[in-house]
Amino acid sequence: MNRRTFFIGAGGALMLAGSTTAWMSSVGSMTDYEAYAKRLRADLTVPPNIRDLVRYATLAANSHNTQPWRFHAGDGFIDILPDFSRRTPAVDPNDHHLFVSLGCAAENLAIAAAATGWPGEVQMTPEADGARYAFASGSMSTSPLYAAITQRQSTRVEYDRRPIPVADLAFLEQAADTPGVHLTLLTDRVRIGKVRDLIVAANGVQMADPAFISELKRWIRFNPRSALASGDGLFSAASGNPVLPNVLGRFAFERFFNARTENDTCARQIDSSAGVAVFVGDRQDKMHWIRVGRSCQRFALTAAHLGIKVAFINQPIEVARFRPELAALVGDAGRRPDIVLRFGYGPTLPLSLRRPVQAVLG
Repeated sequence: MNRRTFFIGAGGALMLAGSTTAWMSSVGSMTDYEAYAKRLRADLTVPPNIRDLVRYATLAANSHNTQPWRFHAGDGFIDILPDFSRRTPAVDPNDHHLFVSLGCAAENLAIAAAATGWPGEVQMTPEADGARYAFASGSMSTSPLYAAITQRQSTRVEYDRRPIPVADLAFLEQAADTPGVHLTLLTDRVRIGKVRDLIVAANGVQMADPAFISELKRWIRFNPRSALASGDGLFSAASGNPVLPNVLGRFAFERFFNARTENDTCARQIDSSAGVAVFVGDRQDKMHWIRVGRSCQRFALTAAHLGIKVAFINQPIEVARFRPELAALVGDAGRRPDIVLRFGYGPTLPLSLRRPVQAVLG
């Protein structure tokens, strides 16, 4: 579930000199981008149709914005299944993040369906290869998290260092409470600093891995035109970076995306955050990964409802040798941490895109 940023230095900015018209044509229009992002988040009818429920489900958090899911509607249920063609083996070799992403989508679907007249419950599919939302009789159950589905985003910039009120921290913990999942919130600066050091160390390992760099580069969208064409990936403006023509974006990535600048960025972003959330499942299997995703999604939606920003910082989970130290730090020695988020108050950035419903429903 890790969303990365890259640094564009003065050298990259200078390369933008030249034909403004040609540059504008090559990157596309932010107006078109924002209009599509808004359509993706249009209100649901009551009761909604299956396609609209799936549209809201796809607004969930997911690793690298790969959207690694397929949806299948049957008699009284909607299945959320893995799409292994969209896996990220360098950063997620055992598909852990992929199944956490399915859990995030399942939670969005459950909240949206219950709020619009289709109550039900999330289960595992009969083959235990994904999540199932099974419709049931009951009344409409509106939650403030429903409205937050269209507002939630991973905000991958510095925050303003303000602390979160104790009552809101308790609200976040309560919302994320899930059987089989343990959440630890770190708000003291000493432990946050220890997490920062782990993240920087793990980030350095990843930055030295050519497979990791190559995989990440494939999912970056440097401009609105590329983002609209694919409907997926990590759009540079959604990380506070400038939009660039693809050729300049690739040059900037190769020239300025390095361990030194990334480690500095990670450290500053974590130091600017109000706290860190670490999610740990009781076991390492698909069912618990999906449960972690549901818990994580409710946390993120509750944060959006409260005006709090979140971003994934999963490096010490993705690099296996750092997991034991992270687990010990949060009091879960012997277990494998599943997800790490930082949270705090910060700006609103462009919302990410999703592929059309027809591409994922079948």
